[in-house]
Amino acid sequence: MARKTTFQRIRALDYRQQAALAAYLCERMLPNYDRFVESADFGDSKVLRGALNAAWDKLAVNKGSDWQRWQDKLEEVTPNEQNFDVLGMYPAIAACTALSSLLQGLEDREPGPCLDVAKISQGSVAHYLELGELAEIEDADERAAQIEQHPLMAYEVDIQQAMIDFLEEMGDIDKETVREMRTIAREEGMSNLGL
Repeated sequence: MARKTTFQRIRALDYRQQAALAAYLCERMLPNYDRFVESADFGDSKVLRGALNAAWDKLAVNKGSDWQRWQDKLEEVTPNEQNFDVLGMYPAIAACTALSSLLQGLEDREPGPCLDVAKISQGSVAHYLELGELAEIEDADERAAQIEQHPLMAYEVDIQQAMIDFLEEMGDIDKETVREMRTIAREEGMSNLGL
């Protein structure tokens, strides 16, 4: 039997496990936004941190929040690609988009937006490589193969698979599981782009 893909494995998780995975992946994308804010003098990292903290609180103790208010604030600090011409803008947009998807999933109690976060995280790595290190490769198939084999993409997939393993072993998501996942993400000290 063929091994399930990362996204198939995520679909098999229950809603709360998917939401916890999405929060973990957002935590790993946040430093990309922080770097953009520092270099572009635009945005507000506190908005993303506050929204993600609200998501973690929801997962840990089922604390409600005004998700639409967070979405509105997030929209205000999301960079517009027409206003910036720096590579770091795209990972910043991905961080905002992923967090928005997580918040939507929490508000609607639907797993689909949470799965989207995993896709956005992998996509941001691919886009970063495509526009940066691998930009000189003109053949699209060759570039796609290089992206798939690149250590940064392999690391992203490995991280997602490892967290899925963790969630499958843990089963139910409780306060302690959420605290452990937050700690793992923060102590890793590296974003999904290796920054």
